[in-house]
Amino acid sequence: MNNTPPTYHLHAGDVQDAYADWPAPTCIISDGAYGVRGFHGDTTDEDGLVDWYRPHIDQWTAAAAPGTALWFWGTEVGWATVHPELKRRGWDYVQTIVWDKGISHIAGNVNGKTIRQFPVVTEVCVLYQRRFEVETDGATLNAQAWLRHEWRRSGLPMYLANKATGVKNAATRKYLTSDWLWYWPPGTAVAAMAEYCNVNGFESGRPYFSIDDKKSVTADEWDRLRHRWNHVHGLTNVWSRPALHDSERMKGSLRRSAPRVYRPTKASTTHLNQKPLELMERLVHATTSPGDTVWEPFGGLATGSVAAVATGRKAYVAEVDPYFASLAGERLLMAANTSAPDEEAAELIQTMPGADDLTERMERRHA
Repeated sequence: MNNTPPTYHLHAGDVQDAYADWPAPTCIISDGAYGVRGFHGDTTDEDGLVDWYRPHIDQWTAAAAPGTALWFWGTEVGWATVHPELKRRGWDYVQTIVWDKGISHIAGNVNGKTIRQFPVVTEVCVLYQRRFEVETDGATLNAQAWLRHEWRRSGLPMYLANKATGVKNAATRKYLTSDWLWYWPPGTAVAAMAEYCNVNGFESGRPYFSIDDKKSVTADEWDRLRHRWNHVHGLTNVWSRPALHDSERMKGSLRRSAPRVYRPTKASTTHLNQKPLELMERLVHATTSPGDTVWEPFGGLATGSVAAVATGRKAYVAEVDPYFASLAGERLLMAANTSAPDEEAAELIQTMPGADDLTERMERRHA
């Protein structure tokens, strides 16, 4: 069992009022506007998405460190519209996950002559990494350029990098190359190159391979500058999983929560965009470790944060709709209670934000 105490912080209101109080994230899960007028305040098409997201991207960029992971949910055209702004602000594209909801997601009376396209059964979730950038000698360098710059600054011939790292030719062919064969070297290799240059390189007045000009980067520090990745064998970038129609789906709010919900009934879904917990758990597991901080700025029912809490991460989530925020609080409280060791559960539930009110509401709801 995970021994990390589950914690969360839920802001019931505009996330713009909460960002400043949140600690730096290891991972951000963004499930905001799609450009389809799904919820009140959303854009009606993709044209307004960049303006909608820009103030949030500003906050993400300011708070993130190199290696912070961003999972960006959206439609294909919605994501494609926002991508250039993310790239401009220092977020590097890693890959696209396609959620295939299957043929059951299509209504039985879809009229092909009316929609004049193949029915859509997918959403995308795109992984970005906050770019590594260093200001040095009057230039802004990415990781590849910075490593090569630091070795060249030492005055040592390139081939000695192989000796420094104890490899036959990987250092010059992969770690210090300027072409597309480059890949992110392990921290042990960077630390070894730094030590070799500090001993054998020109006296430069500052350590080699130093980000702060005070000391050379350590192996652990370098490894943390790349987004975490916990691999699961057999899991690809296409996730075939039906949309929620089972007991996990919350229903029966009798509330018109979105513009296209006209006459909600007890069978109507509470939230139009509730994600399967299984998918959010994959995102959290892949790019964080227990104890890391996960942001979910557009919480809805806070499924990403529920996944974070259940797996021992620290969740910071906001939801502007008071009703959804209340439901999110119930789910988070239950996740924290369930994921805590039995001997700590009773004490933990009393320390969570809004524990008394949420516990009372849950008892009334399930009575």
